[in-house]
Amino acid sequence: MTSPGITWPRPAGPLELRLPTTEALDRVLVWRNRPEVTNWLIRTEVDPEAFRRTWLDGLADPDDHSAIAFLGDEVVGTVSLWRTDAMGQSHVPDGPWRNAQAGIGYTIDPAQAGRGYATAVAGALLALAFDDLGVHRVTAGCFADNIASWRVMEKLGMRREQHGVRDSWHAERGWIDGFTYAMLADEWRAQQR
Repeated sequence: MTSPGITWPRPAGPLELRLPTTEALDRVLVWRNRPEVTNWLIRTEVDPEAFRRTWLDGLADPDDHSAIAFLGDEVVGTVSLWRTDAMGQSHVPDGPWRNAQAGIGYTIDPAQAGRGYATAVAGALLALAFDDLGVHRVTAGCFADNIASWRVMEKLGMRREQHGVRDSWHAERGWIDGFTYAMLADEWRAQQR
């Protein structure tokens, strides 16, 4: 299940975002556990069956908008968008902070790196979050050493809000710095004019 009014597939520059299927996830798993991919992920190795189950179970969650990125019939990446409550005072039961924030993430097949696909899919996630879901704020995070990832966020106009000094554990590098980026809905709208 996806949120009412959200349609799939969705354009993402030269790519198309489609809801996950077992067959598409099997194609993701061809490259998902490779070291050049897992080097920058929090969840490194994934069990194929658990990976498929998590993605397919997400179809029933109205706040999970994860998809597979295709170039024609070729799987080139994955995207995730999850909607959450923003920080807000809980004495207002239906406060505007409910479902007002989203987080995004993306991975690209290393064979497809350097072609602008990460920027295209992350931009499509921002459009989904702001234009379709109507969230107030979108965030994304990465290891500070993952230059390609934070450059994507900056290309899209996201603002670096946090530079955590040695706040992130990396299995090979130890404690390293992490970044958090964000964008507000009004910033998105101004940028789209």
